[in-house]
Amino acid sequence: MNLLIETFTVMPFGENTYLVGDLDAGEAIVVDPGGRADEIVRVAERRGLRIDRIVNTHAHIDHVSGVAALQALTGASFWLHAEAEPMLAQLGLQAAMFGLPPLEPPVVDHHLVAGDRVTVGGASLALRYTPGHAPGHVTLVGPEIAYEGRRAPFALCGDVIFMGSIGRVDLPGGDYGTLMRVIEREILSLPDATLLLSGHGPATTVGQERQHNPFVRDWLARSGA
Repeated sequence: MNLLIETFTVMPFGENTYLVGDLDAGEAIVVDPGGRADEIVRVAERRGLRIDRIVNTHAHIDHVSGVAALQALTGASFWLHAEAEPMLAQLGLQAAMFGLPPLEPPVVDHHLVAGDRVTVGGASLALRYTPGHAPGHVTLVGPEIAYEGRRAPFALCGDVIFMGSIGRVDLPGGDYGTLMRVIEREILSLPDATLLLSGHGPATTVGQERQHNPFVRDWLARSGA
C-alpha cells in the first residue's frame, strides 16, 4: 500500500475536495467533490490512479456540486449516507439560497453505513457517524499517511470541526448539542496525532483542537470532561 491524498480547494466556498489513492493498486476515491472535476481527473491520471467511487461526508451544495461532472468523466459510483438524501434532493433550493445556478441532484448508488469500511486499494477507511452540522454526516478515518510534511493517521471529517472552529449549525438539520457530543465522542477519541482534513481551511490535529479550539475547550469545561 502506498497511500496519498491530494487536496483541491474549490471556490466560491473555499471547500476542500480530497483525492485519496493507493498508488500501488492504482485505485482512488474522491471525497466531497465541490468542483474542479477536470483537474482532479488529470491529477489522478498523472498519478496512475483510476477513480471508481465518489464518497461524500454530507450533502451540502459546496460538497456535492462537482459530483455529476466527475461521474460524467469517470463513471464513478456515488456513495452517501441515507439520512443525507433529503438534503441532496433539495440541491436546487440550496443553489437558490446562495444565488447559484440551479443544479440537479445526482443519483446515489450506495448508502454509507456507520461502522462499515471504504477500501481504497490496500487501505481501509472506517466510517463514523458524525451528524450535528448536517443530517447523515460521516467521517472517514484512515491509516497513517504522509501529508504536508507530517506522518500520522488521518480523518476526513467534512464540516464537523475545523482549525479553531466547528461546523455551522444554523442550516436545516444542524444542532449544536449533537455536533459537540459527536466531536467529543467520535473526533476527540482518536489519537492526538490524527490529522483532521476538514471541508474548509488547513489541516489540523486532534491534539491541537483539544488544546486550542475555543468551542471544544468551552464544551469540555462545561461538561466536566
